[in-house]
Amino acid sequence: MSLPLPPVAEPYLLPFHYGALHTIGIDYPADPEACAEILGRAHPRLAVAEFDGKACVSVNYQLYFAQYPNGGGITQEIEINIVGYPRGEHRRLPRLSYLDYARGVDQTKLLGIGRIHVLCDNPIAIDAGRKLFAEPKHPATFTTALPSFNGPATDSWSVTCHQDGDELFGFTAALEDLGHEPVHHTPITGYGTDDEGRLLAGPMNVHHPYRHYPLTTGTADRVRFTIADADSVVGANLRTLIGGTPAAGVWTFQSMPVAAHHRPYYLP
Repeated sequence: MSLPLPPVAEPYLLPFHYGALHTIGIDYPADPEACAEILGRAHPRLAVAEFDGKACVSVNYQLYFAQYPNGGGITQEIEINIVGYPRGEHRRLPRLSYLDYARGVDQTKLLGIGRIHVLCDNPIAIDAGRKLFAEPKHPATFTTALPSFNGPATDSWSVTCHQDGDELFGFTAALEDLGHEPVHHTPITGYGTDDEGRLLAGPMNVHHPYRHYPLTTGTADRVRFTIADADSVVGANLRTLIGGTPAAGVWTFQSMPVAAHHRPYYLP
């Protein structure tokens, strides 16, 4: 029996088109049992994916611009995810290492991000994420320092998430001189569970390769993660999922400029 499509709540339209996107994601190997407990509370119909005996916790920050008929909007958000797949579909999945997954080898796209927390600074994006994709999305603010063509040449990222005026968590990633490769990882399947317990799967396409930085014992210290409020719900989950575990990989994407306003010159 075929299923109906989830409704598209007014006034929103799908697909949602990004005018520009700047993002960094950090992947952490994690204990499968701890992940299963937290993922099961958020998404009972998802199972935890394992790569060489480890689960994968992914924390990704996004800064994006969208153009609308009546103007434009800028949004920042962070997703805290556990990589999983729909229960009962294990037989359809290939056996993958973490690097296989990061490189986009899985073309079933059953492996996706089970969103545990989504923190966002745009009320419209919060509303749309909840209504369209069943995201567990809540207000937050951000302090950032990102690579930019309008700043010094760097490949260092720093993101701090605040909630109710207090620092919640943050990370830094110094990626200069690290080896990297282009990876075709999208579409990324994002999983949500609605108020009636139905599992939704929403794909996101990025129309350009990501840049993936695999980390080793000698380079994992380039990424540092701090939990400022360990007693909050978000902080407690991060402490359980990540703790002091070294990161396994980082992936980034930055939209290319489409125009440039150049330096003026004097007229005689």
